[in-house]
Amino acid sequence: MAANNYPPCPDPSLTLGLPKHFNINLITILLQEQVNGLQVLKDEQWLAVEPVPNAFVVSIGHVLQIISSGNLSSADHRVVTDSKVSRTSVGCFINTSSTCRIEPAKALIKDSSPLYRAFIYKDFASTYIQGTLDGVAPLDLYKLQP
Repeated sequence: MAANNYPPCPDPSLTLGLPKHFNINLITILLQEQVNGLQVLKDEQWLAVEPVPNAFVVSIGHVLQIISSGNLSSADHRVVTDSKVSRTSVGCFINTSSTCRIEPAKALIKDSSPLYRAFIYKDFASTYIQGTLDGVAPLDLYKLQP
């Protein structure tokens, strides 16, 4: 679980609350308060995820994308600051153990080939961090098909 506070910034174009990223985990459950800030990338455009009172934002992580063999997709997202109002969010990250074997669910690939190869989560976490730093899409390293 993580709590984040994003103080107001007189010129939000000068800073990001969190830069563009994907979540590596299974699922993230986010309470985002009533201040805009969370954005998702769709068709090369950043779209605001409008806060809904008394609601959570649930997002798919890379691990669930792999288990679903691409039937569910993780979303590239970021957090921007507001010029006048601070924003606080609380995220709960549902994850696997570091020694867990991750692979596409057999029930979802019985009539087709899997999109991703099997791996141990801690190995994926290592390549995710290094790949992100190197500008390599972490899932590309685990794809079986181009």
